[in-house]
Amino acid sequence: TTWHWSYLKPLQKMKILHINTEKTWRGGEQQLLYLICGLKKRNITSHLVCQPASPLEEKARAEKIETFPVAMRSEIDLRAAYKIRKLINRYHYDIIHSHTSHAHTIAFFAALGSKTRLLVSRRVDLSIFRHSFLRLSSIKYRLMADHYIAISKKIKDVMVADGIPGQHISVAHSGIDLERFATTPPDHLIQEFNLSKDDPIIVNIAHLAWVKGQTHLIKAIPQVLVRVPNARFFIVGGGELLAELQALASSLDIDRNLTFTGFRDDVGAFYQLADIVVMSSIQEGLGTAVIDALALAKPVVASNAGGIPEIIENGVTGTLVPPADPQALAEGIIAYLANPERARQIGLQGQQKVRKNFSVDHMVEKNIDVYRQLLMDS
Repeated sequence: TTWHWSYLKPLQKMKILHINTEKTWRGGEQQLLYLICGLKKRNITSHLVCQPASPLEEKARAEKIETFPVAMRSEIDLRAAYKIRKLINRYHYDIIHSHTSHAHTIAFFAALGSKTRLLVSRRVDLSIFRHSFLRLSSIKYRLMADHYIAISKKIKDVMVADGIPGQHISVAHSGIDLERFATTPPDHLIQEFNLSKDDPIIVNIAHLAWVKGQTHLIKAIPQVLVRVPNARFFIVGGGELLAELQALASSLDIDRNLTFTGFRDDVGAFYQLADIVVMSSIQEGLGTAVIDALALAKPVVASNAGGIPEIIENGVTGTLVPPADPQALAEGIIAYLANPERARQIGLQGQQKVRKNFSVDHMVEKNIDVYRQLLMDS
């Protein structure tokens, strides 16, 4: 049996309360659900506080996770903190694990005066002072949590540069279900988008936001089409930049070769369909879309940004290009299309790395290691 000595009881007797304030479903919420399900499989008690009627609540309940919907309207929502404090008093949680920035603050107020340890996951490689008034984030990050989990070494480096002591930050990479899209058929997409079997398919799957860099991918497309006129590009996802990106595509006269699909429930089919997956981010905490692509042995062209280089070794498990560089993106895509055998080999090497280092089980065990250490240090 594994023990954490501060409590002299089996690790499986730990009680963890997870808090997530997001109303939408994105990568962070998927990671949280993977984590809670993984802890449940290991008989570690995990409860969840999330927004009422959110996709996370629906999916967590479907997995039979003990879920408490609490409306959390801001990061200083004292009413929400009071409701969470009642849960702490009732269940005597060992750790509150916050998964969003607003949850970080709410958890601090909820746990004031209790013995519950405060842990925060950070998923973005942005400075903690980016939106900070009078650098008040320094108080939050120095005094309002006991420990942090960064999902990449890059994020830890940014936090350390912002003044957070390195010994208070652990790295636990995100993980994916390696078989999640393995058997997803793409056949319906061929008919839906009138594709020829000879058309090279290049796919970007990401929220449409400036940090994801789709502007630079779109500017790269005309350069690719000069060399490969029948290449078809798909940008899969919704977001605030949709109209702006569509206008840019029209101005470049590439509407016939580029499709904006909007939000799709069948993203696995697009991964399967792709000959190449492109991740054009300017900033990226880690990049689970890259991991999902490599799990299927798809060759990836990605920006050398954020945590992406922790997944891709340039020329070995993928291609890295400078961020915000349309020409480099185009050259990376063209190189794969010109040498399909090399692209296939790089995809397979990427798949091997992902299977070894980026599985859900690997991520869950890393988080448990942090829980154990946090409680031993208390």
